[in-house]
Amino acid sequence: MKRPYRPLAKRQGIIFILSAPSGAGKTTLYNGLREIYPEIRLSVSWTTRARRRGEISGRDYRFISERRFAALKRRGEFAEWARVHDYYYGTPKRPLVRAVKAGEDIFLDIDVQGARKIKQAYPEAVAVFILPPSIAELKRRLSARGTDGKATIERRLANARGEMSEIIKYDYYVVNRELGAAIKSLSAIVEAERARTVRVRRWLIEPLRH
Repeated sequence: MKRPYRPLAKRQGIIFILSAPSGAGKTTLYNGLREIYPEIRLSVSWTTRARRRGEISGRDYRFISERRFAALKRRGEFAEWARVHDYYYGTPKRPLVRAVKAGEDIFLDIDVQGARKIKQAYPEAVAVFILPPSIAELKRRLSARGTDGKATIERRLANARGEMSEIIKYDYYVVNRELGAAIKSLSAIVEAERARTVRVRRWLIEPLRH
């Protein structure tokens, strides 16, 4: 049984950003990573798009009307928001503030526009871009989902090419060719970022003993 994660040092929480073209598999990767790090939460975004088959409000997204989204935006409730594929998406600000202050890590599943805004507001955030093995494989995965028509798939592929051109602005990238290997790469990023001394506030044990 995996023991609970208990760091030897007090540190600020880490905001991990996950971005990827639609269909690259970042949700599956996050779910796999949660089996290794159950203490890392996922920030649930708000969106105006319709709920897809199998999605649960409050777990995958919080599905709301454009009118309510606009009201939340006016009140400054979003750390970032963007219009993607004709729908609005927004990251709630309060969970991020609480996580960083409490020393808890949190994942954001957001697009390249949102990632840029989060990095501006939280420079210490860690941005990871998930790549498909190829555009051909991405097209196959999108078609296999059975949720989008041909025109929508072609639009998503065109957007994917633009999104992948932003990879140089990210801290890391992971190619999701084989799920187990991709999860292992993500796990290595988490371990490395948790071990950075710049995040330490104070040591809990002084001196450290074997």
